[in-house]
Amino acid sequence: MSAAAATPLLTGERLEAFGAELDALREKHVRDLGAADARYIRRVRHAVRWSEAIGRLALYGAAPAPWMLWPLWCFGVFALAVSKILDNMELGHNVIHGQYDWMNDPSLQGDRFQWDHLCPTEWWRETHNHRHHQWTNVRGKDDDVGYGLLRIFPEQRWTPFALGQPLYALVLAVFYQTGIAIQNLKLGKYLKGRRPWREFWIEARPLLRKLPWQGGKDYVVFPLLAGPYFLPVLLGNMAANLARNLWTFVVIFCGHFTRDAITFTPAQVKDETRAGWYQRQIRGSSNISGGFLMHLMTGNLSHQIEHHLFPDLPARRYAAIASEVRAICAKYGVPYNTGSLPRQFGSVLWRLFRHAFPSRPRWAPAPA
Repeated sequence: MSAAAATPLLTGERLEAFGAELDALREKHVRDLGAADARYIRRVRHAVRWSEAIGRLALYGAAPAPWMLWPLWCFGVFALAVSKILDNMELGHNVIHGQYDWMNDPSLQGDRFQWDHLCPTEWWRETHNHRHHQWTNVRGKDDDVGYGLLRIFPEQRWTPFALGQPLYALVLAVFYQTGIAIQNLKLGKYLKGRRPWREFWIEARPLLRKLPWQGGKDYVVFPLLAGPYFLPVLLGNMAANLARNLWTFVVIFCGHFTRDAITFTPAQVKDETRAGWYQRQIRGSSNISGGFLMHLMTGNLSHQIEHHLFPDLPARRYAAIASEVRAICAKYGVPYNTGSLPRQFGSVLWRLFRHAFPSRPRWAPAPA
């Protein structure tokens, strides 16, 4: 554990003063919501639609002779992957958080928006919006801490199963969309016999309703439209989905499992105030440094700290908010975890490999 991760937690009046400054920052931006935010998200939606259309047309154009027209095929894969990444991260994730509910646009309402993702919207709102954001990095409460599969932090119990987790992580990255989609089902309870399988088919109904179209459009419908050139289009769609999955995996893991991120016990958050919740979001999250393109393609989850503090604010504002949050953290001595993508992902890989073996924390943060 790094020195930053071992920095004592704020308590008492100092913690509440810290929280009050963050409350004031949030209110300032809520009052400023308006036309620029609405225009931005609509432009993102247009970009999603146009990049998908361009990507699919490029794949069709290259399909008759992909071995000769491979640059066009690669461009089609790239454009389609960009569409899927933007749809999932900057459009879907942020809209489903309710960041644009204030617009009263039915097509951008968080509780009804349908994204290009296997996970049903209602499941995502439950597992992500409510469970993960409420219980960020609380062991036993936040299912995202290792996804029930990986030992990311030394505080998690070690078993011999963890020895294979570098391989498990790779499989999860390749099939990340599927892993997220089935998270709400908690398959472990069925596999261990704690719940009967007849309940599984009832619980899985939202997924089973979405699966035919979500899987069929990329792997059946659009390839079939290419006629005898089914295979090149199918492979292009598979490559675009793989690129989306790998990128999403990297961004999300860099936002939660870097070297300076810490976890909490349920006892630590039992009487937690709003200010304590703010502190936990910061200490359990990590940012990725970069410019506009990085922030756009990560859905502004490169500002994971700001997203965890203010998940219902339009993500386009996080870049401006970040400098203010960082100043408040510096004022109160709260570590602000940020770094380049290679640095942050490198620390994630270190955690995956190190904690595959028995380990224990050398020290833990305590109240100041």
